[in-house]
Amino acid sequence: MSKERARRRAVREAEQERERAARARRTARRQWRRSVVRRLTPRLRRGRTGRLRRHSRGERAAIVLFTAVAVVGIWSFVDDLALRLALVVLLLLVLPAIVVIALDRR
Repeated sequence: MSKERARRRAVREAEQERERAARARRTARRQWRRSVVRRLTPRLRRGRTGRLRRHSRGERAAIVLFTAVAVVGIWSFVDDLALRLALVVLLLLVLPAIVVIALDRR
């Protein structure tokens, strides 16, 4: 009877060892796939990049809307083409200063 128990225990331990080896192979394969995916996907920088702060989506929409309204106003109220172009270029040059003055949260 003890020989039969020893044989069954040996069979059971062999089966557990096969399952353990299969689990280890699956884990190694999963880690390898994750490392490949990590290497291939570009990394996104989180947080602040640079000295300027970021604006919220609403603030950016307001900036674009204000600029579009100003350009449409320039094109509809100014007759001379050279003056139109000069005013649009001036608006685009001064726009960062306007944004800092208008949206500064300090």
